[in-house]
Parts: sequence; structure tokens; C-alpha cells
Amino acid sequence: MSRALPKYNKRRVAIIGGAAAVALSGAVIAGSALAGETSKSNDARTLASPGTITCPDVKSQLPAIPASAQAEVSRNLDLLNTQIAEANKRLVDTVGQGGPNFVQNAILGPLKDKRVSTIDRIAIAIGRKGTKPQGLDALAPCTLNAGGAANTGGAANAGNAAPSAAATQQAGGNNNAGNNGGKANTGNAGNNANTGNNNAAGTITCPDVKSKLPAVPASAQAEVNRNLDLLNTQIAEANKRLASSVGQGGPNFVQNAILGPLKDKRVSTIDRIAIAIGRKGTKPQGLDSLAACTLNK
Repeated sequence: MSRALPKYNKRRVAIIGGAAAVALSGAVIAGSALAGETSKSNDARTLASPGTITCPDVKSQLPAIPASAQAEVSRNLDLLNTQIAEANKRLVDTVGQGGPNFVQNAILGPLKDKRVSTIDRIAIAIGRKGTKPQGLDALAPCTLNAGGAANTGGAANAGNAAPSAAATQQAGGNNNAGNNGGKANTGNAGNNANTGNNNAAGTITCPDVKSKLPAVPASAQAEVNRNLDLLNTQIAEANKRLASSVGQGGPNFVQNAILGPLKDKRVSTIDRIAIAIGRKGTKPQGLDSLAACTLNK
């Protein structure tokens, strides 16, 4: 009996030691798994960083500003800053939304259109009493830095470095854009574009601008006609995009990807028409109300 007891104790020690080894191995494996999950979570948070939109400085590129134009120029310079701030806010708010080219089509593209119009007003204001600066439109495109890598030239591959990796999960196609949470019922009640673009494409119609214009001075006729033609081109392009994107996008796709950017373009074009008329006559007011278009089905 006295010799059997040590053998029993040895076996018990061996069993306890084996169990401890198994438990220790399990802890190591679990720790490794948790570490992997933590790493993945950190990676996801890094990828979700939207980055920052930066734009070329306009003020430093301006010539001497006539005193009579100073107020208007300053007002539009402030507007440029507001536009950048709004674009950066939208960039943060839409992380994980859209598809390929989301940032370019939803944020950078519309921002460029707004800046073109604002910069044009600055140049016109200076040109009334001085020499109108040329080439300022080159300062309109902006860039996505840090979290993404959009081309300064406004190339449509900005969405390849969209706000996050999750941004590619929605099948928005190459023409996805924006998420203002709006409805495509601008002038057509009950016609909401909040179910994606899964059904028949429908048709985009816009208010007629030409019929709302006053008498156009002869010196402005060519510029006005050129911009009226551009309005028609913009509508045709939007309808083509509508037809080619059936089945793409998510909530508010049509509003954010097509109607919203179209409205921004029309605001800029209509503004140029009003400015052209105003150079030699009375500048028409309220034409911006004609910018919003409607989706009919």
C-alpha cells in the first residue's frame, strides 16, 4: 500500500498537469482570437475615416479688387468657405454609403459646380470696374485628402478611395452620389425617389427657362443661347444616367445621384444667363426657382 500511493499521486499530478496545459493553450488561442478581432476592428475604424476635402485658395490668386466690388467679392469668398465646410460635413455624414465614385459624384462634383459659379461671380464683380481676372475656374476642383485620395482634377475615380471600405458594399454603380435624405418630388407631389432606382426609369423634366427670360440684349444673346443649350444638354445627360442606373443605389438614389447634381448644375448655368443679361440690361431675379427638376413615371 505504501508503494502504491506514490504511483497514484504521480498519475493524479500527470492528469492535473495535462488539464492545466490544455487550459493554458485554450487561453492563448482565445487571446489570439481576441487580438485578431481587435486588430480587425481597428482596421475597420481606420478605413472608415472619411478624410478631409481641401480646395485651392482663391483669395490669394485675385488681382487688386476695386473698392466698389470689395463687398461682393468678400461675400463670395465667405461663400466658398461655407461650401467647403458643408462638403466636409457631408463627407462625414455619408461614411459607408454609396458605391463606386460616390465621393466624386455626390460631394466633389457638386462642390466643383458651386465653386465655378461663385468664382465666376467674383471675376465678374472685379471686371465691372477693373480687368476681369482670367483662368480662375482652374481653382474650382477640390481634393479628398487623408482618408481618401480623390484626383484634384475632379476625375471620376475619386470613389475608389471613398470615405470607407463599406462604401463599396452598396451597388450604386459608377454614378452613385449623395445622401441628402431628400425626395425627388420637387414640383411633383407624391413622387418619392426613396426606393432606389429599381423600377422603370421614368423621365426627368425641368421648368422652361427661356420662356421666363426678359428681353435679352443683343450683346448677351450668344452667351444666353449657349447656356440655354447647356441646360438642355444637362437634362439629356440626366435622363440617360437615369435609364442606365436602373436597379442601382439605395434610398434616395435618384434624388442624390441624379436630381441633386442636376439642380446644382442648373443653378450655375441659370446664374450665368442672369449675369449675361444684367451686363447690359436689368438682371432678372428669381430664376433660381427654375433649377429644381422632377422625376415623372
